[in-house]
Amino acid sequence: MPAPLYQVKADLFRTLGHPLRIRVLELLQRGPLPVRDLLVELDIEASNLSQQLAVLRRAGIVNATRDGATVVYALSTPDLADLMVATRRILANLLADRDELLAELRDPDKPIP
Repeated sequence: MPAPLYQVKADLFRTLGHPLRIRVLELLQRGPLPVRDLLVELDIEASNLSQQLAVLRRAGIVNATRDGATVVYALSTPDLADLMVATRRILANLLADRDELLAELRDPDKPIP
């Protein structure tokens, strides 16, 4: 019996729940990149990047192609780039609400309801 959809979604978000993996996806939004370019952008050890790319690859989130000795990674679907953009919008809205609340809390002249 297949897993319920909510479980599959939770697994996807769990896979995405690492800052380095998110950064890789953000970089790949621009288009496919070779591992060497990812290493330069991320400034991390190759073994660490390799582990994180393997997690993303096993989950089907990224694809790897080999061009001679060069391995190039790309998002498996443009929908992942859309997800990164949507996440930025959601966070911007959440943080904007917090800023408004924080401003209210700091305003000594604001009456307490």
